[in-house]
Amino acid sequence: MTTTTKLSELTGDYVLDTAHTRIGFVARHTMATKVRGQFDEFEGSARLDGEDPSKSSTELTIQAKSIQTRNQRRDEHLRSKFLDTDNHPTITFTSIGVEQVDDTSFKVTGDLTILGVTKPVTVDFELTGAENDPWGDFRVGFEGSVTIDRKDWGVNWNAATGVLVSEKVTLEFDVAAIRRS
Repeated sequence: MTTTTKLSELTGDYVLDTAHTRIGFVARHTMATKVRGQFDEFEGSARLDGEDPSKSSTELTIQAKSIQTRNQRRDEHLRSKFLDTDNHPTITFTSIGVEQVDDTSFKVTGDLTILGVTKPVTVDFELTGAENDPWGDFRVGFEGSVTIDRKDWGVNWNAATGVLVSEKVTLEFDVAAIRRS
């Protein structure tokens, strides 16, 4: 396999490799432990411009009902009480700007929509690799994260006993994308 070292060689249209991509999150629970989870159903695409990364763009659509924390009761609670998946089946991110920080670091700013509320966020991404796979497809990998306040999107549940989940949630992206021919 060939490893790409020039950013210009990344230019092209890509689709997420959902089998090798993880869209996850981390939040403190009872302020003592962290709960980790992920979304199992999503799709996305990107246009990378290696000559001028500011012209790059990406879109992501997550099926909110696909949330998984390895605890069925908690997952159902998140689907119904926090994410209201019956009325808001998707979470979306559409980039509005890309800034190159250094050779492999980028800031991707975009509109994040949760529960019908759209707010801008900036995700820090690191290019983790680029190469041809054994089947002749060209792949790129990125890792990124951003911490949000879930209440900014109305992700809240007012239980009489109070919610023991932190307002701060870190969204994690471990992305593999395949260049379209």
